[in-house]
Amino acid sequence: MSAMMQPQIILLKEGTDTSQGRAQVVSNINACTAVADTVRTTLGPRGMDKLIHDDKGGVTISNDGATIMRLLDIVHPAAKILVDIAKSQDSEVGDGTTTVVLLAAEFLKEAKPYVEDGVHPHSLIRSYRTAGSMAIQRVKELAVSIEGKSLEEKKSLLAKCAATTLSSKLIGGEKEFFASMVVDAVLAIGNDDRLNLIGIKKVPGGTMRDSFLVNGVAFKKTFSYAGFEQQPKKFLNPKILLLNIELELKSEKENAEIRLSDPLQYQSIVDAEWNIIYDKLDKCVKSGAKIVLSRLAIGDLATQYFADRDIFCAGRVTEEDLQRVAAATGGTVQTSVNNVIDEVLGSCEVFEEKQVGNERFNIFSGCPSGQTATIVLRGGADQFIEEAERSLHDAIMIVRRAVKNSTVVPGGGAIDMEISKYLRQHARTIAGKSQFFVNSFAKALEVIPRQLCDNAGFDATDVLNKLRQKHASGEGANYGVDINTGGIADSFANFVWEPAVVKINAINAATEASCLILSVDETVKNPKSESAQGEAAAGAMAGRGGGAMRGRGGRGMRRR
Repeated sequence: MSAMMQPQIILLKEGTDTSQGRAQVVSNINACTAVADTVRTTLGPRGMDKLIHDDKGGVTISNDGATIMRLLDIVHPAAKILVDIAKSQDSEVGDGTTTVVLLAAEFLKEAKPYVEDGVHPHSLIRSYRTAGSMAIQRVKELAVSIEGKSLEEKKSLLAKCAATTLSSKLIGGEKEFFASMVVDAVLAIGNDDRLNLIGIKKVPGGTMRDSFLVNGVAFKKTFSYAGFEQQPKKFLNPKILLLNIELELKSEKENAEIRLSDPLQYQSIVDAEWNIIYDKLDKCVKSGAKIVLSRLAIGDLATQYFADRDIFCAGRVTEEDLQRVAAATGGTVQTSVNNVIDEVLGSCEVFEEKQVGNERFNIFSGCPSGQTATIVLRGGADQFIEEAERSLHDAIMIVRRAVKNSTVVPGGGAIDMEISKYLRQHARTIAGKSQFFVNSFAKALEVIPRQLCDNAGFDATDVLNKLRQKHASGEGANYGVDINTGGIADSFANFVWEPAVVKINAINAATEASCLILSVDETVKNPKSESAQGEAAAGAMAGRGGGAMRGRGGRGMRRR
């Protein structure tokens, strides 16, 4: 009786939605599986593309896992973890974004029946972590180093890695053409790790084959003033002056007040302004520079002044392009024209202004530092060029990683099948429940070759059986799905390669994400407080807006 009389304990706000226990874990797994089903069909050379239409009317066509995940605007809290791992895979290695989402979802899918049967999630997590670290160790053992090869050999090996990445993209038909371009661009920037040193400029029109690589910097002709067309458009071995100042006649910015006792003094003030700008221009000319670039405006007076002295100038050059010109030509950006010495001027072998499609481009080539490259992309529709840029970004990231880590593994699902076989064998040596869990982890890895077959329209069961048999024989470690024939083939011999770091990162991130989702057994959502905040904010805005409108209306009314 006394127990019934005790007051009720209220812990959370009224209206709080809590869901917990086994059902919550299963619900989270289902949400993640639904997300993976969205990107599942984009995997591999025969993957399909997704057209995503946002609320602003923008249309994106892509089969890049990270791009799709970002644009889907997922709201489910557990499924958001998959978006995060796709993003981290994209920023860390650049490729394998669809792979990492599929693996994580498959690990969870394999864990689902055990959770439903009452297995404690931490038993699963422990086994998954062990299996994940063993899988990564096995990838490292199977990886083949491309270190110590000659430059030509290294180039062709890197081109094969880039071609494997591009084969699943929209520009897969021209993968050899773009792969060699990407390798040249990455090798051009040397050991510098900054991705922004490789510029990608998009010019609609023409065909993909019209795309070209500039071993230097190319940027679109900036806004120009009168006198621009009189300037020379080509120089050999010019000196380049980079500025971050305005070369314009400026009226006073502040409300300056000057009191004159004599009207004749007014002319001296006007002359002073002209003298300042002419002094700046004279110093630019005396520096010996033939090309003057500035991040800020170069006005019509300066443009004409430079044109009369056979000097090329461009104002309002973007920060990124100016930094790349500085890196390539060996120049330094100046914030003053005083004391411009030879050391701060850049140089290049050839500067010219070229017509590319409907645009005119300023191209600096044969740069001494050679620390930058620019890819000029051509193509039909804007969406197509956008997707081509995303594809090239992936390929550039892959080649950079391969240059740094210089170990590759066979693609086409070969490495996944080999790790799966290795873990199955290991599972037989374990006593207890974890034998099942490691086996499930091994089975989940087969999702990659299975999906490659499904996307290409092959019989996945038939191909996987052949692969299992080949890998079990001990001789077929490099055998993966052959997309062209629908059978199996030696991926290594067919040059379907990917950097080992892609696989290691994917397995690591997918294992971590699946363990994280399995460890969540309660979700607490407080919609009441959220809506209250929303209403308060809306009320505040209305109050502020209303007051402002009223005030303005009152002031602006005519008196009768």
